[in-house]
Amino acid sequence: MDFAKSDVKEFTRIVFVCICWYIVSSFNGVLGKTILSQFPYPMTVTMVQLTSIALWSPPLLKVLGVRQYETSNWSYHFKMLFPLAFAKFLSSVLAHISIWKVPVSYAHTVKASMPIFTVLITRIFLGTRHGFCVYLSLVPIVMGVAVATVSEISFELIGLTSALLATAGFAVITIYSKMALKDTGMHHLRLLHKLGQMAAIMFLPVWLLVDAPKIPSEVNSEIMTLLLVDGCLHWMQNILAFTLLKLVTPLTYAVANVTKRIAVISVSLLLLKNPVTSTNLGGMFMAIIGVFLYNRAKYNENVEKKTLPVTMPKPQPPPLWKNHLTFEPKIHVTTPINHFLGDSDLKRNQ
Repeated sequence: MDFAKSDVKEFTRIVFVCICWYIVSSFNGVLGKTILSQFPYPMTVTMVQLTSIALWSPPLLKVLGVRQYETSNWSYHFKMLFPLAFAKFLSSVLAHISIWKVPVSYAHTVKASMPIFTVLITRIFLGTRHGFCVYLSLVPIVMGVAVATVSEISFELIGLTSALLATAGFAVITIYSKMALKDTGMHHLRLLHKLGQMAAIMFLPVWLLVDAPKIPSEVNSEIMTLLLVDGCLHWMQNILAFTLLKLVTPLTYAVANVTKRIAVISVSLLLLKNPVTSTNLGGMFMAIIGVFLYNRAKYNENVEKKTLPVTMPKPQPPPLWKNHLTFEPKIHVTTPINHFLGDSDLKRNQ
């Protein structure tokens, strides 16, 4: 009975985290579009989000008792963590440019193409070979994004390009973050804090040169409040995503991520009233189904690599000319040996 109660408790916690993740992600996407429509400075929005991760993560890590990360291996920082931080702020800027230029629903449909970049990057740079089912699952993703692009009413090339580049950047972050966690043994929330902190420091000079001189006349109390709320939601979204990944299996997380994308697209269509066609919705649905098929195929591929065979392979039947139907003699006549004779006598008798 105690075991059943623990299962119910764990399931309730997972469902609660999923619902919070969907709500936070949906409103973060809608709020980001609302801010950029009134305040067209995607670099400032990115700077606020990165600063939120850098400032609000330490108190949470202290409350949760996450261990400190101490290292003297600065060469690894320059080799892995600094490039990851650079990719984080660059991908975030590009993502905000895409949301600024195209509807949220379309931007998230393009982000569904991340498995394509993941397969290409791991194949080209890491030499990872994938099965036929994994490659086959990419076809509906490509077709879905293509259909959604052709039928998008508010299409802009800058928005599409920015969304694709941002998706490629996030794929790089996902792949190499897993490698960094494995190499350093760092807690996943600590890695999130480190990347946000380094990305904010690296991005600060760029923001001071590009956006800082322009925004004083544009900022008011309403915009400032929206920026702070957006930064808080972005930080919570990252925390919830890492927490859910810690609680469930990779396949469950992948399915939850697909469901989250459906929630973000649906909420954005309902609240922002973006004009869409049935063909556009069909393309979005096809791309999302493709992502689910990819996650399933990738999971099965990983299971096959880790699972040992439980039965021995059946022996192959011998060729026809080696079976028992041969003309080889079955009786062999040998010279009887008398054990009472010596070796010399035996040789003489032979």
